[in-house]
Amino acid sequence: MLDECKALANETRLRILEWLKDPETHFPGRSDGSAELGVCVGLIQQKAGTSASTISVHLAILQRAGFLTVNRRGQWAYYRRDDARIRAFTEQLHRVL
Repeated sequence: MLDECKALANETRLRILEWLKDPETHFPGRSDGSAELGVCVGLIQQKAGTSASTISVHLAILQRAGFLTVNRRGQWAYYRRDDARIRAFTEQLHRVL
């Protein structure tokens, strides 16, 4: 549970989770047919306004915490929220606190 809390202790990571909750709103105009895969790293990086290496670290932390899943297609990586895991974490947090 501590790793999950640490993953959420960063404004950029919280924003990424918020954006991925409603990708159609936060990443409009995706017409490449990737919507069912998730959101491409490049779009997340662009929206966050950070370097590729920085966004990769943020995404890896969120993935290790179980909040994101990744779909790889060739050289591309697409991220989605794992809403079931996020819900389980919040329920556990509610029970503990």
